[in-house]
Amino acid sequence: MKREAIRYEAERTVVAIFGAFLYAVGVNLFVVPANLYTGSLMGICQVIRTVLAQFLGVTFTNIDIAGVIYYLMNLPLFLVSFRKMGRKFFAKTVVVVTFMTFFVSVVPSSRILQDTMAACVVGGLISGAGTGLILRMGATGGGMDIVGVLLVRWRQDFSVGKVNLLVNIILYGICLFLFDVEVALYSVIYAAVYSMAMDKMHTQNINVEVNIITKVDTTELEQEVFRELGRGITKWVSQGAYTHEQSNILYIMLSKYEVSQLKTIIHKHDPGAFIVVNEGVSVDGNYLKKL
Repeated sequence: MKREAIRYEAERTVVAIFGAFLYAVGVNLFVVPANLYTGSLMGICQVIRTVLAQFLGVTFTNIDIAGVIYYLMNLPLFLVSFRKMGRKFFAKTVVVVTFMTFFVSVVPSSRILQDTMAACVVGGLISGAGTGLILRMGATGGGMDIVGVLLVRWRQDFSVGKVNLLVNIILYGICLFLFDVEVALYSVIYAAVYSMAMDKMHTQNINVEVNIITKVDTTELEQEVFRELGRGITKWVSQGAYTHEQSNILYIMLSKYEVSQLKTIIHKHDPGAFIVVNEGVSVDGNYLKKL
């Protein structure tokens, strides 16, 4: 990777790590103190922790063992992400999950809000925004997020939030059986707020069309777009009505959060290129939906 690309991905990884910290804050300061369960794979790990502690009498130190269980259960999913999503996605996901496990394990569980409903809403907003931020930076927090991203690529009507919500139906059915109705219902409310906040932050459905008008040879520019963004390009030759000079027009469809990287590539090859960006366009057909 070139220096610019390395810096770009490093900055996105740092932001994703901050998202992991937000997730841990939302969970440990609002959800866990209210004796609720976050849902998805982390929620399953929390149920396992509760069963080990309350039903089997297993004691732990001051760390939250759910984070450790979560990391271990992610190991096979790491392999899937490496084989299906590529090395860049795999590397960022491993880093983010490692930090998320650390934050969940060390952020102290302290109840700030006494009202359970308020804890559900605030915790769901904070942790959902954190996970959405991770997805927006091109990584995942592991667990069902990896499965959700794979399903998004398979069918465009999926979203990561919807996948998590479907898994939670099963999880909270288990909570209803093991605990009581109140725990299950409040956990469902948290999961709904979490999924909404995650999808709003992720905004994965914002599609953008970019028209690039340039007078330079675009061969190297095109190859870098193929290599770094994995996007197709429609190209045609044009002529200026006033100058009558020949130029190239490149048409690219991509997600909103790939635009900055595309502009960096364009400016490297032609600082004077004319770029037109149209946001929120509707796309149908063979279009790759990314994070």
